[in-house]
Amino acid sequence: MPKISGHTQLLGVIGDPIAHTLSPAMHNAALEHLGLNYVYVPFGVKSQQLGVAIAGLDALNVVGFNVTIPHKETILPYLADVSDLAQQVGAVNTVYRSEKGWVGTNTDVHGFLAPLRQQSYPWSETAVLVLGYGGAARAVVTACYDLGCRQIYISGRQGERLEAFVASWPQITLHPLLWSERATCLENVSLVVNTTPIGMSPHTSATPLTAEDLAKLPATAIVYDLIYKPRPTLLLQLAMARGLQTFDGLAMLLHQGAAALEYWIGQPAPTAIMATALETALGREK
Repeated sequence: MPKISGHTQLLGVIGDPIAHTLSPAMHNAALEHLGLNYVYVPFGVKSQQLGVAIAGLDALNVVGFNVTIPHKETILPYLADVSDLAQQVGAVNTVYRSEKGWVGTNTDVHGFLAPLRQQSYPWSETAVLVLGYGGAARAVVTACYDLGCRQIYISGRQGERLEAFVASWPQITLHPLLWSERATCLENVSLVVNTTPIGMSPHTSATPLTAEDLAKLPATAIVYDLIYKPRPTLLLQLAMARGLQTFDGLAMLLHQGAAALEYWIGQPAPTAIMATALETALGREK
């Protein structure tokens, strides 16, 4: 890490909780590798303090910051401008400065798609089941629509929130399923994406789908869990036991972070350095 001085520029991430974040590890490794006098810091921000925090980051001359749970959607009114992609998603995970003020964009879509774009897969013939309806789910829906997936199912616990989520996408036809119905579409689905915290450490014995559920999937299906702690989650362990291809959230974290860094520093991010830093940080936490 560079020696911090009065010339050091600030980057960071806001969220609640924030102690678990691996973003500082990958970003500070990248900044040190590039020889830039920046430091990336996690900021715990409660929902009721979001507006004050955004003004504070501005006053402190922070160059830019990431946004994580629970602020990805609620931050929108506090920004001077929002990119077309972030407007389409309805969620922001990256904020940078402009002459207008804070500008929000979304690099989660790019991060989510990065490992999938490396697959030669018939996306136009693929039906998707997205578990959850938060900010990450919004990025996943946008990404699957961009891939050309033929059908997108959404499942969540609260019927009213589920209906509101589906209604917020007038340009995309989504098929809502109550949580109790989530396994009913699996015979027709080739991509399952878990955007919920079910199975996240310390609740490692939980899974949004059982082995019996996963047995309904086609043999060529992909199971993608956005959780990266533990690695693998029980969901991915069960999917691997079934012989299915799997991805976890580390690739998404890496590629969304690299894209965000490029907004802030205006040069290519050292993705390999960032990947190594993430693996090292995860290894230290085991």
